[in-house]
Amino acid sequence: MKETKSWIKRCAAAAPFLLAMLAMTACDNKNEGTGAAPAAGGDSKPKIVKLAFITNNASEFWKIAQAGVRKYEQESKVQVDVKMPPNGTTEEQNQIVENLSSQGYDAIAVSAVAPNDQVTVLNKAAEKSKLITFDSDAPKSNRLLYIGTNNYEAGKALGAHIVKLLPSGGKMAVFVGMFSADNAKQRLQGIQDAIAGKKIEIVDKREDNTDRAKARSNVEDIINAHPDLNLVAGLWSYNGPAIAAAIEALGKKGKVLAAVFDEEQETLTAIENGTISATVVQKPFQFGYLASKWAHELATKPDAATAQIPANKSIDTGIDVIEKTNVVEFKQKLAEMKK
Repeated sequence: MKETKSWIKRCAAAAPFLLAMLAMTACDNKNEGTGAAPAAGGDSKPKIVKLAFITNNASEFWKIAQAGVRKYEQESKVQVDVKMPPNGTTEEQNQIVENLSSQGYDAIAVSAVAPNDQVTVLNKAAEKSKLITFDSDAPKSNRLLYIGTNNYEAGKALGAHIVKLLPSGGKMAVFVGMFSADNAKQRLQGIQDAIAGKKIEIVDKREDNTDRAKARSNVEDIINAHPDLNLVAGLWSYNGPAIAAAIEALGKKGKVLAAVFDEEQETLTAIENGTISATVVQKPFQFGYLASKWAHELATKPDAATAQIPANKSIDTGIDVIEKTNVVEFKQKLAEMKK
């Protein structure tokens, strides 16, 4: 009996020490886990960061950007939801932006379909989420940063190649999904400035509103309407394949030259077989990787990330010009990036 009482006394004396040890262990465990920041209000459950990457259509081009997104996901152990408007319309993209913003996304990266028309929608999203743009900027909106090509300079690069293709001047036509998109306007302006004073005339311009069938029929219609047409230019990624298909179907290979943008497989094949002379390629892998990185950092370290934004609020990812001489090497690099 005495031994039992003695044991009880020893346990009672040790109780404060045991409770203190348990408290310390609980504090240590609270700091373990995924590395996400604790939720507001002292809740021990970490907050899940919600990030989104919204393209302006569903073309093959964006699969390369998506590979960049996945690369960043692997490195940082976060999830970035990729959304692609199936028909590439402003209405579809606006709905996606509004839905994500209402669902509490911390940061959203978007390639604006029609920047000037979307300012109101983008600004509303910017009130709730960290907003950045890529590929097609919306400089009139409250976006924090643009990541992508300097589209004016890219247009000048394509225009310089057009001048080499038409040293004595000639007639050309330009095709794109929508000229209202910021990237389309800037690329066209770059081409126009590069060909100015070179006796090269743009005789027609056509939109296809991201309709692939119309993209091809537009080219066929213009080539048939202008028997003396020397060259066609495509400003968006799928315009290259549409142009190649139209030229080959009409038997105009070598008679109507072509200069386009981006690296869709059909475009690269057309360069190899001589249907297309050159394409100016961007860095879509970098679009995906850098947009994901900046969105993540702006969402989780807003002060530090904001301080790192360049004064011009723009990061130029650069371009390359792909011709028959370097297309094989480029395709090999592209295959590696897609892995």
